[in-house]
Amino acid sequence: MAFLEGQLLLASRRLLDPNFAHTVVLLIQHNPTGALGVVLNRPTSKTVQELWRQVGDMPCESRQPVHLGGPVSGPVMAVHTLDKLAEAQIVPGVYFAAKKPNLDELVRRDGEHRYKLFVGHAGWGPGQLENELAEGAWQTAPARPDDIFDDADDLWQRLLQAAEAGTLPAILGIKHIPPDPSVN
Repeated sequence: MAFLEGQLLLASRRLLDPNFAHTVVLLIQHNPTGALGVVLNRPTSKTVQELWRQVGDMPCESRQPVHLGGPVSGPVMAVHTLDKLAEAQIVPGVYFAAKKPNLDELVRRDGEHRYKLFVGHAGWGPGQLENELAEGAWQTAPARPDDIFDDADDLWQRLLQAAEAGTLPAILGIKHIPPDPSVN
């Protein structure tokens, strides 16, 4: 199986695990030892400003929400667009950071770039994600910066519908689908 680092996992409609139902997960790492990602569409009621009062060394004025990255606890992490603070590139123009100095600088520069802060993450052991994919628990889609930083409530629904629409024609061998198939 090809590794899916830099891809989105879209929870299938039948995935009922409350940690992942209706989620969009950005895979940050995927290799033979497992996978790590963050849930993009679970904002919390806590703001970055509130979190930074607890963990930061300097004041932060950001009112954007902190996101629940998944059920596994761990350090605060960020997905962002500032390459000089990158610890890894996820997709072109989108980077990952978890080191405290990088996070401090990211929130200090609020408004100068796009970012999401996460508490918790999603993790899979060796072969676990591959098994879930084979069982149909997830669909994959390319990660695009606009989707990664989208905070709309309907992100999962829109991306899943687009993925399902793209899958059916390929299965049926259809090369062209009109914008409105109902007019056929």
